[in-house]
Amino acid sequence: MSLSRIAFVAAEGEAAQEALAHLTAEYGQAEPHQCDVIVALGGDGFMLETMHRFIDHAVPIYGMNRGTVGFLLNEYDPDDLPARLERAQIVRLHPLTMSAETADGLHHPALAINEVSLHRESRQAAKLRIRVDGKVRLEELICDGLLLATPAGSTAYNLSAHGPIIPVGSGLMALTPVCAFRPRRWRSALLPHKALVSVEILEQQKRPVSAVADFTEIRDVSIVDIKEDRSIGIDLMFDPEHNLEERIIAEQFLP
Repeated sequence: MSLSRIAFVAAEGEAAQEALAHLTAEYGQAEPHQCDVIVALGGDGFMLETMHRFIDHAVPIYGMNRGTVGFLLNEYDPDDLPARLERAQIVRLHPLTMSAETADGLHHPALAINEVSLHRESRQAAKLRIRVDGKVRLEELICDGLLLATPAGSTAYNLSAHGPIIPVGSGLMALTPVCAFRPRRWRSALLPHKALVSVEILEQQKRPVSAVADFTEIRDVSIVDIKEDRSIGIDLMFDPEHNLEERIIAEQFLP
């Protein structure tokens, strides 16, 4: 695969903009719709934005960290970039599709690469009923929220909510509560990637809930359906010594 036409995109931060100027002067700048690879310069948030922006382009994305965390990115090194791209390994990610029905009966679709999360909108805790493939698994969950995470997103919000880390390629998703009050002992569940998760908001007028698919927020939802969409693939490129699969495994052994 030829990777000679590179499109660079960068976050607004100073470090990312400086890297953009240097790399475009060194390697040129291709148009995103005519390139062989997109190189994203920034942090994990910008990388997520880039994946959403180019999700329909069918072009691999190689990120270099010019931000804060950089879990989804490679180390920044401007030297011999074409050689790094040639030997990079590709990991294919599949997003979640969310269909949220609001209290007025309207349906709102959205895509999530990391997770779909539900959050209480008021001082009242949320009351949720959870179905998996049509079967009620939790009749009533009282909590601050709930999220369904992909393997790529399992080390983000899901991990902060004490959900399990999921290796890429495992065919699993993580369903994790946020500050569960009842049942107290329920921590999370691992579900097959083919599962359809439906969340019904109970007492929605008294306990309003919003649903968020990465950057898209829908307020006052009544029912949220979530499933993985295998028809959409996003190819990320990683240096062999720092590939995503290794990072996710290593994350489980951090002190």
